[in-house]
Amino acid sequence: MKLIVVFSIFMSVSAFAQDYERVDAIISMYPNTFDNPEKLSKFIARDFASEEDKVRAIYTWIIQNIAYDPNEYKQFDYTFTNYRERNEKDEKLRAKIIQRTLLKGVAVCEGYAMLFEKLCEQQGIKNYLVRGDIKSNFPDIGRPFKRVHMWNVASIDGKFYLFDATWGAGKYNGKFIKEPSYFYYKTPPALFIKTHYPDMPEDAFLDEMISRKQFSEQPLIIEKNLLAKDIESPSKGLLFEDAYFGEILFSIKNIDPEKISYSYGTDIISIEEIEREANKIKFNVPLIIGAKTLLIYFDGKPALGYKIN
Repeated sequence: MKLIVVFSIFMSVSAFAQDYERVDAIISMYPNTFDNPEKLSKFIARDFASEEDKVRAIYTWIIQNIAYDPNEYKQFDYTFTNYRERNEKDEKLRAKIIQRTLLKGVAVCEGYAMLFEKLCEQQGIKNYLVRGDIKSNFPDIGRPFKRVHMWNVASIDGKFYLFDATWGAGKYNGKFIKEPSYFYYKTPPALFIKTHYPDMPEDAFLDEMISRKQFSEQPLIIEKNLLAKDIESPSKGLLFEDAYFGEILFSIKNIDPEKISYSYGTDIISIEEIEREANKIKFNVPLIIGAKTLLIYFDGKPALGYKIN
């Protein structure tokens, strides 16, 4: 499974809700490793009573102590001759992945998600694993659906929420960069769907689900509060040179950055002329023939990414 590589979505803000300072302070005093999930679970059961605090504690311990390491893909390869043998090995494999994640402090997305799932189970919290696709890099724009990632759904006080401790732990770009974030803790579905597409559509928790094709075709939406429906033009992430006459017109709703700039992979160039309406901005970006990618910045931070053909 893949960790976000080029863009960590630049979201290190606290999650949408309440004050978790007490939970986070207690977790900071826990050991960095455990022999098995039962030992960590006993700490959590001792210190926290509510489902909210327990799930927060589980997520916090994981993002603070587990580093992403793609070499973990090589640790648990196995073969099987029939489905019964596969199921038996799957359960044994799950236990090994969880224990290795706790002991070594490294994992790929299976380790993060399976540990989260196991700890929730031990606290009596309803939860399940979700497999699906992600959009994190320019090559993800326009490609077919792939089951390349794993994340979690958990119930808190009777309501299901979305979690991704892998992306919450940091980013990987040749090496792991620890950047604990709570953006992927109880992420609102409308924001989660920008980067995560589940294998089963109902696991998106959206009233109106987009198709796999729509997900594939949309741009990289990096600005945390920007929704796909806000991008009027260009609404698709793959731009064709022959469709434009020297300039690309952008029209975006419900956002009003002070500064806008762009990059074709080298210099970042400011846009001087921005048309501002009540809830919309419009601006033009000169088309560079032969360029392969275009990145739009709002107030100096990456906001939108496009591929060019």
